[in-house]
Amino acid sequence: MASQSNTTKEKLVDDEEVLQAVILADSFNKRFRPLSAGKPRCLLPICNAPLLDWTLESLALAGVQEVFVICRSHADQVKEAIKESKWSKPGSGMKIVPIMTSKETYSPGDAMRDIYTRGLVTSDFVLVMGDLVSNVRIDEVVRLHKERRKSNKDAIMTIVVKESGAEHRTRARGESSIFVLDSETSECLHYEPVTGFPSTKVAKLPREILAEHPEVEIRNDLIDCSIDICSVEVPSLFQDNFDYLDIRRDFVHGVLTSDLLMKSIHLYVVQEGYAARVQDTRSYESISKDILSRWTFPLVPDDNHPGGHNYEHLRGNRYIAKDGSVVLARTCKIGSNTLIGPSTQVSENVQVISSVIGQNCRIGAGSIIDNSYIFDNTVIGPNCKIQRSIIGSSCMIKENTLVQNGSLIGDGVILGPDVALSPFERLSVKRSIFAHTPVTEDSDEEDSDLEAVEENQEQIRGNFNLGKDSNALVWPRGPPDEEEDIEDVENYNNQRFMRLGDDASDIFSSDAGSETSEEEETSSDDETDSQYDGRSLSVLSDASAPSDIPSFPDDTEKEFQAEVRQSLERAFAEGHSVDNAAVELKTLRMASNVSLTRVRQAVIAAIVEQIPLVDSGAVQQREKIASVVGRWGALIDKIGGVDAVETVGLLQAHCATSSRMPLFGQILAALYQDDIVDEDDIRTWHGLPASKGEDRKPGPETESFKKCWLIASHMIKQFDDQESEEDSEEEGESEDDVTSKPPGTAQQQTPSEDEEESGEEDGAIHTPLQSSALVGEKTESPSPSPAESEEDDEESEE
Repeated sequence: MASQSNTTKEKLVDDEEVLQAVILADSFNKRFRPLSAGKPRCLLPICNAPLLDWTLESLALAGVQEVFVICRSHADQVKEAIKESKWSKPGSGMKIVPIMTSKETYSPGDAMRDIYTRGLVTSDFVLVMGDLVSNVRIDEVVRLHKERRKSNKDAIMTIVVKESGAEHRTRARGESSIFVLDSETSECLHYEPVTGFPSTKVAKLPREILAEHPEVEIRNDLIDCSIDICSVEVPSLFQDNFDYLDIRRDFVHGVLTSDLLMKSIHLYVVQEGYAARVQDTRSYESISKDILSRWTFPLVPDDNHPGGHNYEHLRGNRYIAKDGSVVLARTCKIGSNTLIGPSTQVSENVQVISSVIGQNCRIGAGSIIDNSYIFDNTVIGPNCKIQRSIIGSSCMIKENTLVQNGSLIGDGVILGPDVALSPFERLSVKRSIFAHTPVTEDSDEEDSDLEAVEENQEQIRGNFNLGKDSNALVWPRGPPDEEEDIEDVENYNNQRFMRLGDDASDIFSSDAGSETSEEEETSSDDETDSQYDGRSLSVLSDASAPSDIPSFPDDTEKEFQAEVRQSLERAFAEGHSVDNAAVELKTLRMASNVSLTRVRQAVIAAIVEQIPLVDSGAVQQREKIASVVGRWGALIDKIGGVDAVETVGLLQAHCATSSRMPLFGQILAALYQDDIVDEDDIRTWHGLPASKGEDRKPGPETESFKKCWLIASHMIKQFDDQESEEDSEEEGESEDDVTSKPPGTAQQQTPSEDEEESGEEDGAIHTPLQSSALVGEKTESPSPSPAESEEDDEESEE
């Protein structure tokens, strides 16, 4: 009886337990300088709401009731922001306690030790960074973690991760992870960090893991959401091990490799939802695009905006403040994936392309805002061009100023007029200008860096022209003079993978010092252009742009190709219907005003790359090709403007540059089998000079073009042989016919009963070609599964 009473008591205590969360508001790195010179990173806006508010909204969705915000840098600003936010009002549903840590807190490990010293957490808690954007319901993860803890007290942490493709735009290029986990229990057996430079090419797996676990998964396709469900023991482990600085590289790796701790860490792979960290300027752009594309629903500008603004959602993912305070000139052009905050004015002939503009901003006549982010109270003068950059709050960019790729302009900067910034410039103002950031003995490390910039300004700036009225300081460009630890994730070359607008292609294209002056000049010219790997769409075409404003056809096409690729990846992964996928592609095409050829090119490339490569044999490979083409091949024509000859040409062009080049003939046969191309289309394409690779420069790609043409030649020969056999059969039949046939009616006659039973149709390819690896007999598709039948019914209703 006593035992039952104790069990009941424990259950009641567990049910009434408050779910706590800890937010580490400091970034502990310098990736956003100088934007973070006057304010903490967690208060930088993304889509016109502070990052910290997005994190708090994410925790509110998960049912968190008590939050401790741990901060050192600019702690007074963080406290004031929380005090003024909706979270401090009665009925907010969460209790938020800002905690200022000691001056010696320089890493997440130091913050965790401070949490232990203060005794903040009393039970299992959620640990996140202050730059999280997520709609994942982690309450289920918490429940599973607590259930596991009941049977295994040594399970101290559950890490939330999400699957992603290699080209996922929120996947970190400079810093990612390899997880080794038990297939059955999801226990993390080994962790290894991966850096972009120096590139990680080999992962070392302890031999005893393979000895103790018969089946393991080695995963490099997981995005680390930086959401951890921790037991109350975790802070104490940091206290016992002062060499634990980073939560992943030190703590997780240390726990998994320790023979003394005997603790375990598990992974939870999220199947649905969105979660990502704004950990650098590149991910800042990626997550901004995802918010505008509504991947974070219900956290979207028009529904549950953390900043409290009310936006109207218009076609093409355009968001305009709903209070009527936005003034848009009649001749301005607002592109898709764009957000414009309250009380902002956009003048005549302005182009805003896939950008975010804060509240109370002014955009002068004839200016172009291209894939950029403008914070509150900033003025952009006439005929300026802001290209893939971030402009802080209360800035003034005067007329005829060019701000190029990857530039970061800190708060309060005055720039121009008639200034052209090089790519990746960083500007700020003096410390004394920040009224809310007095210079004290306890100044943050950011302040000391700013002081060093001030002291060396003449040497850094040189003859740099910033305009006659400018108050800007120029931050150093390039790697630091002192020798740095190249193994550190914060080394200069690795940071290039993390900064906005930098493709870092030259890091692996040549060894240091091997570039000629001509190559350096070319590289410099390339950086001047808007080179980026496609994160959004532009609705502006060359024809719609005024003649005196430069257009960006190359960038627009890159953006469009990337958006199409991402749209198709979602369709493949989530099993969309062909009709729904086609509708989305048509919408993208109309928004970006590109040709159907480009759409068809992207669709064909995606379908070809979706085909898995099989080593078990040709028959199995053909089955895989038939499956993919049968499921998605119709999408090629669903997008509109059916052109089967062009389809064959685009298939050849893609296969010639792809690892799936040996499959060209089988893929073409599958397209023929599914009536996406026919014999006449193949013959027409085959006769074109371009199909033979003529007028192309010699090289491997041209050789692949010729190989594809030869494969098609073999297919056409089979067509000819088949026609000869059919003609012979028809001649034999005509000699035996008792009744003569009228001329011209051979294709219109009713098939015989034997032909109906055999399922053959006039004009089909018959038995002699059935065994060919290139062309198969056209047959009726097998009966669909119940799930496919239901899907087809839904499509027909639509």
